[in-house]
Order: sequence, then C-alpha cells, then structure tokens
Amino acid sequence: MLKLEPNIGKKDRLIRIIAGVVIVGLGLKFKSWLGLIGLVLIATAVLRWCPAYVPLKMDTREKEEKESPT
Repeated sequence: MLKLEPNIGKKDRLIRIIAGVVIVGLGLKFKSWLGLIGLVLIATAVLRWCPAYVPLKMDTREKEEKESPT
C-alpha cells in the first residue's frame, strides 16, 4: 500500500488553503467546473501530501517539521 508521508510544509499548506478557497469561490461565482481545482488544493493541504511532489522528490517541510512524528 502507498504510504502517504507528508511532503507539504506549513507555509505551503496555508497558501494551498487560501488559493483553494479563492478558486472554489470563483468557480461558484462564475458557475465553472474550474472551481474543482480549488478542492484539489484544499484536499492536498488537509492530507499534507501532494502526489505531484513524489516523482519530483520535493518536500516543502522545514527541518523541524520533518523531525516531529505528527
């Protein structure tokens, strides 16, 4: 089974949540399916894991975040 080790840091999460809420709001305002992109951003922020970061071997967590078990 795929292990979802966190690869999104605090700043990245905050940016994703804000951008996600804005994009969902714009999607609702303009009645556009593009608002679903905002839901993806919010979901990755909540899960603290981005599948696009895996093949790129990216990790935006700070050193302290990597050492804590949460």
